[in-house]
This record gives sequence, structure tokens and C-alpha cells, in this order.
Amino acid sequence: MEKAWWKESVVYQIYPRSFKDSNGDGIGDLNGITEKLDYLKELGIDVIWLSPVYQSPNDDNGYDISDYRKIMTEFGTMEDFDRMLAAAHDRGIKIVMDLVVNHTSDEHPWFVESRKSKDNPYRDYYIWRPAKDGKEPNNWGSCFSGSAWKYDPETEMYFLHLFSKKQPDLNWDNPKVRDEVYDMMNWWLDKGVDGFRMDVISLISKDPDFPDGKPGINGYASFNEPANGPHVHEYLQEMRRRVLDGRDTLTVGECSGVTLEEAKKYARNDGRELNMVFQFEHMDVDADGSNKWSDKKMDLRDLKEIMTKWEKGLEDTAWNSLFWENHDQPRSVSRFGNDDGKYREKSAKMLATCLHMMQGTPYVYQGEELGMTNVPFRDISDFRDLDSINAYHELVGQGVFTEEEMMRYLRYKSRDNARTPFQWDDSENAGFTTGTPWIMVNPNYTEINAAEQMGRADSVFNYYKELIRLRKTNDVIVYGTYELLLPDDKELYVYERRLGEKKLLVICNFYGNNRKFTLPEGWDSDRLSVMIGNYSDAQPAAEMDIRPYEAVVLEAED
Repeated sequence: MEKAWWKESVVYQIYPRSFKDSNGDGIGDLNGITEKLDYLKELGIDVIWLSPVYQSPNDDNGYDISDYRKIMTEFGTMEDFDRMLAAAHDRGIKIVMDLVVNHTSDEHPWFVESRKSKDNPYRDYYIWRPAKDGKEPNNWGSCFSGSAWKYDPETEMYFLHLFSKKQPDLNWDNPKVRDEVYDMMNWWLDKGVDGFRMDVISLISKDPDFPDGKPGINGYASFNEPANGPHVHEYLQEMRRRVLDGRDTLTVGECSGVTLEEAKKYARNDGRELNMVFQFEHMDVDADGSNKWSDKKMDLRDLKEIMTKWEKGLEDTAWNSLFWENHDQPRSVSRFGNDDGKYREKSAKMLATCLHMMQGTPYVYQGEELGMTNVPFRDISDFRDLDSINAYHELVGQGVFTEEEMMRYLRYKSRDNARTPFQWDDSENAGFTTGTPWIMVNPNYTEINAAEQMGRADSVFNYYKELIRLRKTNDVIVYGTYELLLPDDKELYVYERRLGEKKLLVICNFYGNNRKFTLPEGWDSDRLSVMIGNYSDAQPAAEMDIRPYEAVVLEAED
């Protein structure tokens, strides 16, 4: 397999609004990130994926951009950005920008012009359609509830917004739009950034017939209906030629609605499009059918089947992105592990082991390396996330769920669970700000915080640090093949990694029961050693007792 730095890297996602506030206004900022780069250097990560820092009215926390070449005022200045970029590079850390080009803000100058008249030069920068039978052009739904079409009385037409009404979709079929995007990308790369995470890039090409889709729980077709459209690969190959060729970048596409076969096109080894994609099939493992709003727990067999499909399906063809968390998902230890006091750290380490030992590039979301948990939100007024607030009012208003049910589901699944301030220490507001935080701080910060964990050898932080170190010193972790064992076991996730003569056996208990485990054929306990484990006294044996939430990686000696 061809080696590449981005295959061997560990990426750390920063959600700037919640990472570190340097000026006491309650909002994280660029200078706060610069202040904490030594923390990230200590952890051992190689790349920062920076969620959007561009100028924005913040209808969707920065994913609604009004100027791609300016910094959001709350986050600082372009000089602050340049200083942060230089400071990161000084520490050997690369910076990957969040590229949000499926849509802009409705306050972007292009859209301000576009909505003025049907013959405006910018009209065709966006997707405008007449009414169909006196209503929306089709039944596509917005990601944030309701229709994906907004009627504009000025020109008596509808514009498409797969997300908020303040996030109109760009018309990628217009070559002028693509020119603008490529020019902007080149501008950032010339500034010195190291690549792009491409927001919902699988949605940029729409079927020109705009057909209806299958209605979901709210009566509208999924916002993913346009995914993998007719020209998406053509446009990404054009982007590669116009922007990325000749530059040593990391590119990862957020590809909601992607299939395995499509992923092989987006992220194939020939380097014509992207380095890798984010797929979300494993994020639906605990959904209630097509409805994500539930507190249903997953069946581990389903998770193993999905992860293995992607591990084996992309082997030798493309490259995997590995993640449990990001700014759009709840905390993994609350979702897939056990966030009570007894097993929180054990299960956080187990989840990390299971993921970081797979083939692919691991992504760590801020606070994941501490085992940060979901948040005990009390009331809908505690939330800031548009998706959560809109879903609450829509589904409670329609009688689909009671207020109590919806609050329970939000505490389990809301994106705001991952967006509360980073827990730096046990001082007021978790050391995030001297002011009033923009969203509530998780009250468990006195127990779970970076200062406490950095000083404790057996902490989740130091376990992540060791996992990252092992990946840098063992090619078998990065490049080895993957084979699932015990696919029908309901509690244990067991797999092998092999590269040449090197062999690893990864054993993870996802539940709170003690389990017996027999070494598979070809594994001799006398020739095994423990590479890493979340119980300090784990020993190889022909018959092993696997304890609650235990993770152990066994290495075959040469």
C-alpha cells in the first residue's frame, strides 16, 4: 500500500466557539486556540480540523458564511488567524479548514444580489424554481425541519436551502460559481493552510429534474435526497485540477448519503478526487428506523457489520476516516459506552482502542480525549442548536412526541451535547472563559477536566496519548489488513490486524459483563504480549477473562 503522511496522521477537530475564550466574552476564539497549541502538541496530534471561522451571521454556528475571506468578528482577526497558523506550523501541526460551499449565508453579497431580480447577474449563483401546483417545487425537506424551499415574494419564486432558510444552496452547475470557489480555495492554500474538510460535499450536484423523494417522519423527503448527484465527481475532479494538484494537502469530504461504491469514487487511490470521506452509516446504528430522535441503544452486531463493511470495502481501493464523535454527534462515551462514574473512563478508553487500532485516519473531537459526556440539559431554552430547537417544536407540535420524550431524546442525541465548552480545569466555567459562556458548561467539569487528567498517569488523556504514539511507531496499525472475528457475538468486538509478519489481536468488550474469550487458532499465548490495554494487569492466556468495558491489544512476537 502506498504510504502518505495523511494516512499516518491523527486529526483533532476544534469547534472554535467552545474551545477556549481568550477575551472573556464567553465565546471561544482564535487566540484561545493559539494559547492551547502546546496542549495539542502534548497529546501528539498532527492536524487540526478547524470548524468554520469565516465571517457569518451565525444562524447555524458559522456554517452559514457571508464572506469566505474574512474572519468572524467574535473569533478575532485575520492577523490572529495568521499568528495561529504560524504557531501551529512551528509545532509541526497542520491546519485544515472547513470548506462550506454547498451553500452560503443569505447575507452573502452573492445572494443579496441574486434575490433582487430574475435577470440579476448573480441570479444563477443559486437554485431558483417556480412554484409547482401552487406550492414548493418538490417534497425535499430541510435538514433543520420543514421544506427545503423558501418562497421569496420579491421575484415570486422559491430558492433551495437543504439546511436553514438562511443557507441558500449554491448552483454548482454554473461555472462562475465553481470559479469563485476554486479561487477562494487557492487563496487560503496560498496563505499556508494544509487542506480542507469539505462540508456536505456529496450534495453539491442536484438532479436538474428535482424529483420528489420518499417522505420521512415529518412528511418531507430527506435532505440527503440530492446526494451523489449527476456531476459531483466531475466537479471534484475539476477541483483537483484547478486547486489541489501539485499541493500536498489533506482533503476529506463529508459525504452524507454516501454508499460504499460511491466512496470508492470520492476517495480512490488514484488521487483524482479526495483523500478520504466521512461516511455516517455507523452513526445511524442507534436510530429508530428513519428517525434519529430516540434513545434506543445499538446492537453491537450491527456496528461490527457496518465498520467491517467499510474496512474491507475500501481496502486497497480507498482510505477510511475513523470517528466516533464530531460537532454534529453526541458524546460517544454516553452513546456507545457507559458514562456513569464506575465505568466512564474504562469505556472511553475501550472505544478509543477499538477505533484507533483500525485501518484509516482517526479523528479526535475536542474533549473526546478526556471522556467528556453528554449534558444534563434541563429545558429547551438550554439549547442553542437550530436542529435540536426546530425538531423539538416541530415534533412536539405535531404530537409525534411529548415534551418529556423529546427532551429525553435531545439529552441523548442533540448536537449541543458536543458543543458545550471544553473542560480545561475545575475553576469557574471549567476554565473556558472568565465571562458568561455562550452555552451552558457541563456541571461535571469539576470531575472531568484536562488539568486533572494531564497529571494522572492512568487518565483517558494519557491513554489517547499512548494510542497516538503507538500509531506513529507501528506500521501494522496504519497499513495492516483488518479481519473481523466473532461477528455474531453480542458483546465483544474482536478483530485482527496483519502486515507482513506483524500481527495484532484487538479485543473490546462494549458492555458491563465479564466474558470468557478463547484465543483464536494460530495465536499462541506464550508468544503474545500486551501492546496496550485499559486494565493495567491484562495478561495473554489461552482462555482470557475479559472484564467490563475491557480493551486489550495483543501483539504477536516475532
